[in-house]
Amino acid sequence: MTRWNLSIPEQTDRAVRTFLARTGGKNGDLSRFVDEAVRRRVLDLTVRQIKDRNAGQDQQAILDLIDEEVDAARAGRS
Repeated sequence: MTRWNLSIPEQTDRAVRTFLARTGGKNGDLSRFVDEAVRRRVLDLTVRQIKDRNAGQDQQAILDLIDEEVDAARAGRS
């Protein structure tokens, strides 16, 4: 486990802690909340980058490639 030292605006801190308290927050919930939020943000940014990179590509060709790769992965698991 890694420890982070973060500077968060006081308003954000109050909002998150109030939310966690209203939802029955327990010890460690703030860390879990931040971890989940960061993971979702990284995923969102990754998806956005991939979409931007592929925006000029033929969408049907991309879908066909995805289908081929899924079929190959499934065949490999059998």
